[in-house]
Amino acid sequence: MTDTVAARELPPASIDAAAQDEQHRTWTPKKILIWGAVALLGAVAWVMIALVRGETINAIWFVFAAVCSYLIAYRFYSKVVERKITRPDDTRATPAEYKENGLDYLPTDRRVLFGHHFAAIAGAGPLVGPVLAAQMGYLPGTIWIIVGVILAGAVQDYLVLFFSMRRGGRSLGQMARDQLGRIGGTAAILATLLIMLIIVAILALVVVNALGESPWGVFSVGMTLPIALFMGCYLRFLRPGKVGEVSIIGFVLLIAAIASGRLVAESPYWSEVFTLDRFTIAWIIVAYGFFAAILPVWLLLAPRDYLSTFMKVGTIIMLAVAIIIVRPVITAPPLSEFAGRADGPVWAGSLFPFLFVTIACGALSGFHALIASGTTPKLIEKERQTRLIGYGGMLMESFVAIMALVAALSIDRGIYFAMNSSAAVTGGTPETAAAFVNGLGLIGVNLTPDMLTSTAQAVGEESIISRTGGAPTLALGLAHIMQQLTHSGLTSFWYHFAIMFEALFILTAVDAGTRVARFQLQESLGNIVPKFRDTSWRIGSWLCTAVMVAGWGAILILGVTDPLGGINTFFPLFGIANQLLAAIALAVCMSLAARGGVRGWLWIPALPLAFAAVVTITGSLYKIFSPVPAVGYWAQNKLFRDALAAGKTSQGTAKTPEAMAAVVRNTTVQGTLSIIFVTLAIIVIAAAIVSTIRTVTGANTPETEDPRHESTFFAPAGFLPTPAEKELQSEWAAAVPDRPKRRAHH
Repeated sequence: MTDTVAARELPPASIDAAAQDEQHRTWTPKKILIWGAVALLGAVAWVMIALVRGETINAIWFVFAAVCSYLIAYRFYSKVVERKITRPDDTRATPAEYKENGLDYLPTDRRVLFGHHFAAIAGAGPLVGPVLAAQMGYLPGTIWIIVGVILAGAVQDYLVLFFSMRRGGRSLGQMARDQLGRIGGTAAILATLLIMLIIVAILALVVVNALGESPWGVFSVGMTLPIALFMGCYLRFLRPGKVGEVSIIGFVLLIAAIASGRLVAESPYWSEVFTLDRFTIAWIIVAYGFFAAILPVWLLLAPRDYLSTFMKVGTIIMLAVAIIIVRPVITAPPLSEFAGRADGPVWAGSLFPFLFVTIACGALSGFHALIASGTTPKLIEKERQTRLIGYGGMLMESFVAIMALVAALSIDRGIYFAMNSSAAVTGGTPETAAAFVNGLGLIGVNLTPDMLTSTAQAVGEESIISRTGGAPTLALGLAHIMQQLTHSGLTSFWYHFAIMFEALFILTAVDAGTRVARFQLQESLGNIVPKFRDTSWRIGSWLCTAVMVAGWGAILILGVTDPLGGINTFFPLFGIANQLLAAIALAVCMSLAARGGVRGWLWIPALPLAFAAVVTITGSLYKIFSPVPAVGYWAQNKLFRDALAAGKTSQGTAKTPEAMAAVVRNTTVQGTLSIIFVTLAIIVIAAAIVSTIRTVTGANTPETEDPRHESTFFAPAGFLPTPAEKELQSEWAAAVPDRPKRRAHH
């Protein structure tokens, strides 16, 4: 078929957007009844959570409040963002179409891409953060997770994805440089590159801690690699377009890998083979990160993330259904005894601003902006799909965070504090841990040594005391709820299943993050050597990948070998850096929205920007200047330096001079990076505000969007095609029978 014939005979590349919107806004009695019921159920759930006071609260209200709020937000608020700010045009080709190279740019089926995007953004944050935030009670975390994602997190992800797609899939830092000028743009590039190293390193460190000495986890997670390679080749060569078919095959193979992992763990021989220490696993993850970033996206990254989404979404939905059926009772108060204090045993700091930093990815996360301006915009088929993938994908992650919070709240409060307080205060034994928790003054808590011992035996662990980091607590909560549902005596199975689930959950963010880090460095170097901007240039791609992997790998090894545990050392920096990056992303989005002609609706990105800026800058100032060693980096640094100078051999949780020296070294790194991060963020935010004001007042600003290219194919916007989309799909199938298959197989 020649281009002339194709132009004359092909159906349109888009449905009539005006007619579709009119149909969307038309209210029928059925639609009124359905949405009225959703709103009523959500309102009742919020009243039960926020206003009704009693000794306990049923966990089902958290599920109903979250789901109803998400449905209303996606149906109404995200459409406002679409109509007033993004204004997508499906007749316009995306970079995946006009830059297709089979490596990084590739039109990818929206369902596969949703799985890849969700798997890439859903890392440690929605699992660990809410568990740690349960220290403050259930109400602050619940409000921030649900309201925060609707007004902030999902808006950021959606806008960054759309603006990056319109600019050829450019990274956040490069968009900032193009839009904000040399000073603001350079600050944004430096901030994103440095923060990315910290984020990926911490994500990898969580995986290392979860898989260390765990043959079940190592085998099951490792098996996802050959399964993903098989899925990629299956869709590419064997059965192009058969997404549903390969989904079933991948799901069956994944379940088989999980089940086989238990057999491996119980085998004397294979258990020894797959029992790896944390240092070895760290180097394996470093090598994996390099190869995952240079292989074609269709071969490993997209199918592996799509595969892991089965487990992620399936486990969370399973947990939600179990909560509705079991209806576990939560004894934690809406505001705990530590809500008005800054000396909590799980983490130190006041509710404001540190709760909003501790709960990052479930409500608002700068890491998402890097993914939304990294791999995803280079793969998306049509502009109207950005709402589903950007806004909808973030709502799904927020639901993960709510389920993690409920799981943590569902276990006994005494056990929660025994698990999440450091060994230095619990003493590490059932007797000392019980005495410590009972001495916290928690209302209604009476922890006994037998409770700790029996719980550890039930989950097949020698001890659950001081299992910090959030992951073991979430695993215990999930196991507790699933045991009540099944009455099968498989508490140990569910606990280790959850541990492996969390490791798989987080590892998918490492591979996507590494590829995004490579994109960022290539674009940054491209400002000096234009050849680096060509992502198809293998030498440049491999070199930039090696540099970024070496950067986060060095931090990872430092964390693994840290005598006090890398998570305790670096997680606070991770949280603040992540939210500072979110403020940078929202600032860039506000400036780009103004450049696109938005005026009266600029408050949509400006509102979450203002909140994120206040929270993160305040939190940074606390960590830099607080005189309390448990809060301030430099205060802790001084405490340990003075102790070493005085000849002490131990200080607090550091029991040796080497551990004390490590604290001095790490707090120096943390404090220095905190100063750099907050300074760069303030520069970018100020530059974005100036750029926005200049644009609104009529100053000429350069056009940063890529030139328009006409699209030559059609794809639906949502998971399920509308009647109009089905009709147009049929026209395309009749006009070009092989075209849908050729596009969909990616």
